[in-house]
Amino acid sequence: MFSTPLSPGGPETLALREGADPIAGDHEVVIRVAAAGVNRADVLQRQGHYPPPPGAPAHPGLEVSGSVAALGAGVAGISEGDEVVALLAGGGYADLVAVHESLVLPVPTGLSLVEAGGLMEAACTVWSNLAAADATAGQTLLVHGGSGGVGSLAIQMGAAMGMRVFATAGGRERAGRCEELGAERGVDHREEDFVEILRAAGGADVILDVIGAAYLDRNLRALRTGGALVVIGMQGGATAELNLGRLLSSRARVIGTTLRARPLEEKAAIVAGVRRDVWPLVPDAVRPLIHATYPLAEAGQAHRALDGGDVFGKLLLIP
Repeated sequence: MFSTPLSPGGPETLALREGADPIAGDHEVVIRVAAAGVNRADVLQRQGHYPPPPGAPAHPGLEVSGSVAALGAGVAGISEGDEVVALLAGGGYADLVAVHESLVLPVPTGLSLVEAGGLMEAACTVWSNLAAADATAGQTLLVHGGSGGVGSLAIQMGAAMGMRVFATAGGRERAGRCEELGAERGVDHREEDFVEILRAAGGADVILDVIGAAYLDRNLRALRTGGALVVIGMQGGATAELNLGRLLSSRARVIGTTLRARPLEEKAAIVAGVRRDVWPLVPDAVRPLIHATYPLAEAGQAHRALDGGDVFGKLLLIP
């Protein structure tokens, strides 16, 4: 059983369908899903803008938690019945998924199996992009979309690393919740100018940006000399003019990254880094914020909630 859009469109296009159970190939495990995270990438896929990479299941879902139901040949260090989380290229909106063993981690001690369903994709996204920007303790980090699943985890991870964290969110209440997560300053982007606030603080060394085109020039103005802008989303559009003079004078880096379509070897290295650097921080310093859970049959309702803009943290689907 899985949930998939019957045609590109709105949340109402998501529907349950019957399908063959996945079979574990060599070095793969089959996981009986306890919870599947709902991400912005799933919304784009539902709308027809983000097709799955070759070989991935056609239905959405980039992360799950669950118990190991079957092992393929050659799997080592994982046993049937283990409680795990997994990073997927697609297919998480289902009761069973198959995934390569290198993309599977044990559920961190202190998290429930369901709660852990909202951790893997955000942890891998944040860890890999902070690494790409050479982020380190003592630097200033600006997180756009601090109320989202990725943003809320980025705030916690940056603070746990010893970074000085600023975060944007819509509304004073949501900006205040970002401060509760560890941000020195939550910025209400509806009423405040993050450029002015960051420049008054000395500028950002690293910016994690889910907005894209609409924030490009403002992000460059908010950077400290030698800083890095990491673009991880395009909620504000895909095309913008780049002021090369500003880029050169600030000696800035603009880095564009995606996670889903990376080769297996690259994703496995990211997962290994997350296990080494992030898992020891969970749950005392870092944990997913679960806004709500929905039955798998109500995936459309979950997407409708995400489209509505009132979600703080992650939504989960429960088969």
